Amino acid sequence: MTILHRDVVKTKRWVLKIGSTLLTKMGQGLDRERIGWLSAEISTLYKQGKEVVVVTSGSIAAGMQQLGWNKRPHKVHLLQVAASVGQMGLIQTYSSECKKYGIHTAQILLTHLDLLDRNRYLNARSTLNSLLELNVLPIVNENDTIATNEINFGDNDTLAAMTANLVRAGILVILTDQDGLFDADPREYPKAQIIASSSANNPELDQMATEQAGRLGRGGMATKLSAARRAARSGTYTVILSGKNPKNLQMLTAGESVGTLLWPDNKPMSARQQWLVGHLNPQGHILLDEGAVAVILKQGKSVLPIGVKEISGNFCCGDLILCLDVNGNEVARGLANYSAKEASLIKGNPSTAIKRLLGYINKPELIHRDNLVITGQKSHDNNKLIS
Repeated sequence: MTILHRDVVKTKRWVLKIGSTLLTKMGQGLDRERIGWLSAEISTLYKQGKEVVVVTSGSIAAGMQQLGWNKRPHKVHLLQVAASVGQMGLIQTYSSECKKYGIHTAQILLTHLDLLDRNRYLNARSTLNSLLELNVLPIVNENDTIATNEINFGDNDTLAAMTANLVRAGILVILTDQDGLFDADPREYPKAQIIASSSANNPELDQMATEQAGRLGRGGMATKLSAARRAARSGTYTVILSGKNPKNLQMLTAGESVGTLLWPDNKPMSARQQWLVGHLNPQGHILLDEGAVAVILKQGKSVLPIGVKEISGNFCCGDLILCLDVNGNEVARGLANYSAKEASLIKGNPSTAIKRLLGYINKPELIHRDNLVITGQKSHDNNKLIS
């Protein structure tokens, strides 16, 4: 057992994400047997003193099967119909299987809008933490019944990572139909080698993760890598492993090397920083000069109008906007103190000129450092793969 795997075993709070392909027998209905053994594994984790949150896919796929649809529809309202039909059977199956082991379950449906609003974000976190304290198993899914392309997470890998951030989980386990992350797509290259462990932010991994998703799901291996990096923001380990073999979870809890372990190599963000960086729909961006970028990255200072070169978007005061360097790379993001129209009038000017230019002054900063989080890629010393 490596030190890394020993740390994973010791962590108390787990988030388990299970995908559509594993849950639905490739369109032939819900795989009750797999949900059954998953419930048994959760029971084992409970006996070890663990706290568990399940993030599940499958409502749309289950609904498609019940409606007799062979192909995933593209129209939003049809996806919502499938989710409405499938959600009931999905949650009922989880509930009945978990009840065999004395585990109470609770359904949590989320959209990105729920986590975008600060009060709803805090309420969601409070509810999840309270359920865990009461030994109730939260079953989290995206609220596909009302979600639209503008507000959805896009895939449940992202939702799982944001849930891990929300509850500050020690480990995120992504159960998939592959054995882990490989150095090439094993479906095309039979000799591809599995990556046993690596830092989540290792840039070499980007060349290995494919965007290709399954017939019933939305997330390929690239989304799982992105999820691991998002989870790492709260200091969470991620393990990607096959959900086809129930022994894999047993091996993982025993501290054995199984699947792909991606460890966090960055300083964990505060809860507020995680909330800021978790926004999936920024309303605009500002282009900063080199001096402003240096001050933000090296000193953690606020964004002042004088360092802004260009304004883009139609954002309002309080909206999330991206801060880009002169090459268009994101270096930070935060909440704007001024609208796009106001920011266009004061950009490139010192803060002392704001009142003269606008006739009033809200704040001397365009983005205050308390509402700013650095997101630019930093160099790491531990980015090499470990076999």
